[in-house]
Amino acid sequence: MSVDNCIFCKITSGQDANTVLEMENDEFVIFKDIKPASQHHYLAVTKEHHNSLKTLNKSHEDLVARMEEGLKQFLREKGVATDDALLGFHLPPFITVNHLHMHAIAPRSQMGFLSKLIFLPSAWFKTADNARLYLSAKEA
Repeated sequence: MSVDNCIFCKITSGQDANTVLEMENDEFVIFKDIKPASQHHYLAVTKEHHNSLKTLNKSHEDLVARMEEGLKQFLREKGVATDDALLGFHLPPFITVNHLHMHAIAPRSQMGFLSKLIFLPSAWFKTADNARLYLSAKEA
């Protein structure tokens, strides 16, 4: 299901000519973030519209794991070390697009001060590991 006014729905369905899809599978696409926080900053965006991590439940743990692994594999294929990468999700109201997307930022050690604050693992940004823990505590 897509939402008419959602830019990420347009991107995942190939309707946005300005966005290059770097990788695509049945569940999500990967493309560059338009405001990179480090040298490599990509988003994994689900093809099915979910507003955010908050709208998911326990049954979505595997989806989050597949998004994480997809981003890690993508980074490795580009020659980017994943041991200095940050992967995770912002939670509302700290998201700019209301469509589920996981950030992959590398090298994490080269992020600027403001980016480090914006992507600080916290109540507003869940790392991939913390996202799975968050979902495991919710009902299916």
